[in-house]
Amino acid sequence: MSKFNFLQQQLDLYDALESHHNPVLAQRLADVQAWQKQRMQKTHAEFFAQPQHELMAAYFLNRLYGAEDFDILSTQIRRLTHNAGIVEKVIPASALQTGDAGVELACLAIQLDEDIAKYLLVQHPADYPLNDEVMRLAYLACDQATARQHQMDLLDILGEKLDLYVRSRMIKMAFKLAKGAAQRYRIEPIYDFIDEGFKAMEPLSSAKSFVSTFTNKERQMIEAVHTGHPRPFEL
Repeated sequence: MSKFNFLQQQLDLYDALESHHNPVLAQRLADVQAWQKQRMQKTHAEFFAQPQHELMAAYFLNRLYGAEDFDILSTQIRRLTHNAGIVEKVIPASALQTGDAGVELACLAIQLDEDIAKYLLVQHPADYPLNDEVMRLAYLACDQATARQHQMDLLDILGEKLDLYVRSRMIKMAFKLAKGAAQRYRIEPIYDFIDEGFKAMEPLSSAKSFVSTFTNKERQMIEAVHTGHPRPFEL
């Protein structure tokens, strides 16, 4: 079995999303994604503002939670599926696993937010403004507690994989040497997606520590939502 199969499966799930052929839903999804980004920026403002955290914060917000960015990336990666063997030869297996984890996270974030967008369209006009209370009720109605906690578990795993990269000079060297081959075989999209994550964590003493700080606070918020806290996003 190709190590690229998992990535293809994730893209299949992404391609099956209803928002791709429903412009009203697509716009509501974009609204939900924008709210999510603003909420995360507010929740983690002090943490994200630390100079050594800025690159990783941007990677989280623009790559792992960015529907528009991922739509472009998924289209590019799709073109590589017939060259799976080349991708596996060029990109070290450990680095490719990190890319898999990042793509899985991005897909899951979009899937969960699309479910919320569908609920919102049933409950409100398509242009109804989003606020914390509207989103709190949507979170509850969609009952995503388990899925959101799983999302945080996946993030923790990604943090561990990134830390392995930092501690291994061999992996770092092999990945850097693969850049020329990635350009030659025109598989830059997946290489760049992984490379951006690696570069974002270079200023950090520990990617695992950064991610766990983020996920711990997110878990508190998720629990607050589903235990009836009236203002869970302000914790």
